[in-house]
Amino acid sequence: MEYVLGIDVGGTTIKLGLFSAEGELLSEQKVKTPALDNEGGYQTVTDAIKLIVHGQKASRNDVIACGLDIPGPVADDGTVGLLANVDIDPEGLVQAINMCLPNATIAFVNDANAAALGEAWAGVAVGVPSFVLIALGTGVGAGVVVDGKLAAGAFGAGGEIGHIIVEPEETLTCGCGRHGCLEQYASAKGVVRLYLEECVSRGVVPVTIEHETDTVSVFRAHAQGDECATLAIHKMCHYLGLAMAQVSCVVDPAMFLIGGGVAGSFATFATELRECFEQYALPV
Repeated sequence: MEYVLGIDVGGTTIKLGLFSAEGELLSEQKVKTPALDNEGGYQTVTDAIKLIVHGQKASRNDVIACGLDIPGPVADDGTVGLLANVDIDPEGLVQAINMCLPNATIAFVNDANAAALGEAWAGVAVGVPSFVLIALGTGVGAGVVVDGKLAAGAFGAGGEIGHIIVEPEETLTCGCGRHGCLEQYASAKGVVRLYLEECVSRGVVPVTIEHETDTVSVFRAHAQGDECATLAIHKMCHYLGLAMAQVSCVVDPAMFLIGGGVAGSFATFATELRECFEQYALPV
């Protein structure tokens, strides 16, 4: 039997999925994201590959293709642009994977673009010619599909909406080196930061935050009536809705899809996000 492996490198977690050649998901695995610019980091990935393949009682020689996605712009020639949320040497990682999977063709792309292609192929966007998938995770990215084709742009940065400037007066620096990017407010890190800032400004003791991307605790606090959490989520929706409205003027998508770790709480903020988007969107 032949297999296909998908590897999603996030700023917090690396997720692996082993599929049949027909696209059926057979097994999943995830590990914490290490620095991926050294042999130790590469080994974390290859060990996870071995675990998921052998868990299926398969041979690594039977894996015929591997798709690797990373959180940053990837041009058509494989050149990788800004990597704001993860330390990674894509070339070194690809070489390590190639040694682990000797018979596999390996391709790497931007993570949000990969997610958009997946939704267009076998997800909720099947048959939808133009849509935008927004990934809200450690950072913020988007996969943009226009007239059935991925719009990655000349340098692979076509969907980097996380670095749209939505607050020019921001003093804190984004991972890209600029100020006021959407990612500073709508990513998992951003939501947690907004919540803690509200607590400080109001002299309120925050709920326990397990880690810098722990939006689950923030959304839980909101559900329990925590005003600081509610304000943080309101700011997230305000800035995200503003950015979506700007994107819609350029792309005119039939739908927006929300993915990534923060999307696990989408039901909590869906109504407010829609209201914020409609407030700023062109009424057509």
